[in-house]
Amino acid sequence: MAKSTLGPPPTSLPTEKPLNWRDRFSALKNLPDFFKLVWQTSPGLFLGNAFGRLLRAAIPAASLYVGKLIIDEVVRLIGERGNGDPSHLWKLVAAEFSLAVLSTALGRLVSLLDSLLGDLFANRTSIRLMEHAASLDLEQFEDATFYDKLERARRQTTGRTVLLSQVFGQVQEIISVAFLAAGLVVYNPWLIGLLVLAVLPAFIADNYFNQRSYSLSRSWTPERRELDYLRYVGAADDTAKEVKIFGLSDFLIERFKSMSWSYYVKNRALAISRTGWGTLLTALGTAGYYGAYVWIIGRAVAGQISLGDLTFLAGSFRQVRGSLESILLQFSGLTQEALYLQDLFDYFAIKPTIDSPKNPLLFPKPVRKGFVFENVGFQYANASASGSERWAIRNLSFTLVPGEKLALVGENGAGKTTLVKLLARLYEPTEGRILLDGHDLREYDLADLRRNVGVIFQDYVRFKMSAGVNIAVGDIDERTNQPRIENSAQRSLADSVIAKLPGGYEQQLGKSFNKGVELSGGEWQKVALARAYMRDAQLIILDEPTAALDARAEYEVFQRFAALTEGKSSVIISHRFSTVRMADRILVLEGGRLIELGSHTELLAKNGRYAELFQLQARGYQ
Repeated sequence: MAKSTLGPPPTSLPTEKPLNWRDRFSALKNLPDFFKLVWQTSPGLFLGNAFGRLLRAAIPAASLYVGKLIIDEVVRLIGERGNGDPSHLWKLVAAEFSLAVLSTALGRLVSLLDSLLGDLFANRTSIRLMEHAASLDLEQFEDATFYDKLERARRQTTGRTVLLSQVFGQVQEIISVAFLAAGLVVYNPWLIGLLVLAVLPAFIADNYFNQRSYSLSRSWTPERRELDYLRYVGAADDTAKEVKIFGLSDFLIERFKSMSWSYYVKNRALAISRTGWGTLLTALGTAGYYGAYVWIIGRAVAGQISLGDLTFLAGSFRQVRGSLESILLQFSGLTQEALYLQDLFDYFAIKPTIDSPKNPLLFPKPVRKGFVFENVGFQYANASASGSERWAIRNLSFTLVPGEKLALVGENGAGKTTLVKLLARLYEPTEGRILLDGHDLREYDLADLRRNVGVIFQDYVRFKMSAGVNIAVGDIDERTNQPRIENSAQRSLADSVIAKLPGGYEQQLGKSFNKGVELSGGEWQKVALARAYMRDAQLIILDEPTAALDARAEYEVFQRFAALTEGKSSVIISHRFSTVRMADRILVLEGGRLIELGSHTELLAKNGRYAELFQLQARGYQ
């Protein structure tokens, strides 16, 4: 089960595991798959971005060279004391101006393409994340480790195209360096070696601190998730009542302060260390640059190179130094982004264990033999992993015959909801099997099975959408079928609720959005019950369907429910024996085991556990 989010604050802080060079280079294997995703997002934008950056990469060297020619031409004209022809000079100036305009235009074009591609990629990745979530097992969503992976994946749905910009930027910088370095090598090859030595210290330091930053961020994933939860609980419409009535505000705030401060302290120490070492090592690199700059000036003063050469060399040296720093630092950032990208692929690598077989059977219409539980047991995966022997259900055998109304009775934790989740194949039995018309449920098409099993859970979702959509989720493909929606509302008594709403079926429910209207618990339950009427299912399951309804509304609901389930199988979980006694048979669970099975009259005659519970509740009404 998921870890508690409101337990005591952690007594020890998470520790990050340092990453080595092997880890960082290993992360680069994610780039091909990443670029495949980006390409699939928009081939046109991808190619446009690449071409724009490649073209822009050649401009710095060309601009510096044209600048050198301009200065040499100016010196020549000065030497001719006004007798020279300046037309060539103005052509050079026009060429430099054109390069400047082209560079600006290409820069803006690349930024535009980055932005558009980033938005599309974020949308596509978010959609793929939701699609993958829909394919996973319910039990996976009930595991804290899975939620850590999901949280890290969610954080990668936006901003990952910065990795695309970094890789293209690397290529752009390398091409620029190649052009500029060619000019420097002609004059003196050792200048390139000096530049590389000047930028290496800062690169090594930045890479080290990037490793530490990633490790810290990853190790704190569960705590950051809890911080997000505390931030929500402390200021949300659906928690405000209990936060106020129980005076929880100070508790939540103090817990948030404690956890957020712990993370801040660790991050602050890392940031301060990074700033100090970065400043020192960058200063060393700057000293190396100015040493080479002094040497170039000395050659110009000695008359060994022209003034134009001095300008070209100084500019080239400065830009090569900046480009080398950018290449090395971007490489460090690129590997860090690739490490974060691993979080996204780790999530997509999670595979469901519950799926359709290769040649699935279709759900029988009508059901002829019914559902048969044969020695079914279910144990949560984390229970067995932790060494716990507690089974949610064990040694369960019974038959749900076609058209039968079966009620499940038992105290909280007896296994009632687990049983219905097994029926809907939201869980897979740990042992035993469930048959439908003589075939294992695993042999049926999963989507078709769930289309024919309608379940309304006690903890149904209150979607912050319109009233009509809240009903239509019972069969979302029929969301435009207004007569069917209205008929379902009428049969569940939700029509009287919707009649009072200003916007009727178009009324936004919940206070989260503008002009939204909140419903009472009983009103929400009627809306949720309408979902059962939307679905033409062969098996209807209601988990505490009338818990929030008054006695009159409960009676009316079940009078109509009898008509809904006529000729179909149904399972009802309820603590109200006025509801339970309407079932054909009652299955009594205790500790995950079947202890009694029979009609209301039969079980009372046995004077067993059911009779005891019935009498306890009956005395409460006397």
